[in-house]
Amino acid sequence: MQEKVIILGGGVIGLATAFELSRRNYDVTVLEKTSCGGQASGAAAGMLAPYSEIGEDPDDFFRLCLDSLRMYKQWQSDVKNVSKMDFEYSESGSLHAVYHDADVLALETRQSWQREWGAETELITGSRLWEMEPTLSKDIKAAMYYPEESHVFAPDYVKALEAACRLNGVEIEEHLEQVTVENWKQSVTLQAKDGRQFTGDRLIICSGAWSSELEEVFGVRIPVYPIRGQICAYDLPVNHVKHIVYTSQGYLVPKGNGTLVNGASEDIAGFKTDVTEKGIQRLTNWNKHVFPFLGERTPFHTWAGLRPATQDGFPLIGKLEAAPHVVFATGHYRNGILLSPITAVAVADLLDEKEAYAPLVSCKPERFT
Repeated sequence: MQEKVIILGGGVIGLATAFELSRRNYDVTVLEKTSCGGQASGAAAGMLAPYSEIGEDPDDFFRLCLDSLRMYKQWQSDVKNVSKMDFEYSESGSLHAVYHDADVLALETRQSWQREWGAETELITGSRLWEMEPTLSKDIKAAMYYPEESHVFAPDYVKALEAACRLNGVEIEEHLEQVTVENWKQSVTLQAKDGRQFTGDRLIICSGAWSSELEEVFGVRIPVYPIRGQICAYDLPVNHVKHIVYTSQGYLVPKGNGTLVNGASEDIAGFKTDVTEKGIQRLTNWNKHVFPFLGERTPFHTWAGLRPATQDGFPLIGKLEAAPHVVFATGHYRNGILLSPITAVAVADLLDEKEAYAPLVSCKPERFT
């Protein structure tokens, strides 16, 4: 008899986990208060860029991100094959640009430890930089080139994940407004606002920025906080910008539909997802120093999403010690798209009672209690 798994949350982590579990013959139900991918997931820029984003040291979080990046080529292919839907997956490579000699030294230091992890890196200077990206500012001193870094078009990726889940037999219940955990210590029972009850053998928490609402239910601290990320996009000719360009101020990602996505301006605003003039100005004030032509252009689209940030920056992934049939997979901050494959596989392995993926030791759900 199939084990019945209930997944609370239909963002990219919940859907990816449901997809992987459905491939392992679990009976899966996803419960979503609004619509699948309607919060952080669908609003993401879709960067798969652990080398650019993590410059400090190769900790367990870096391992999570790097392993997930290296899973993506096969993972996205599997999602496309099952869903019968296409979405942009671009192995564009990235340029991490700097403006000062001291920053070049920092890039070289980063390069030395990243190469130990098999990173293909190249420090680009001089005319070669403008051969690779002709419209880059001439004020840029150098850039580290990471050919492995990639990006997906997040809204279409999430839609394909949802379609793949449904075609694999996953039951998805959306627009539930409110879902309450009624029982969890022995058996699992959840109740929607309309009175419907959902029962299962296992419960996986993928509630993103709303996870802290479950602190009283499980009796553990769940310090996951919503961080509003504001993003804008420019309409450009296709291939006008060829690579992800990352700086200390943010990033610019060229999409195959001819848009250049610029993010992200972050602030703490509770659960508000409105776009502010100040937030977008933070982006437009610096992006013209990367691509001067942006100084003469106005974004055609602006939006915001909530990113589930934890107190220490690591996601919560693992079984509850007091109730091993309850598994957390939440708090991925701005790396939910990148970490979706590794999280899905790691959670499925936990349910299969396989040896836990080593970096999860730093992601224990009870570590703040």
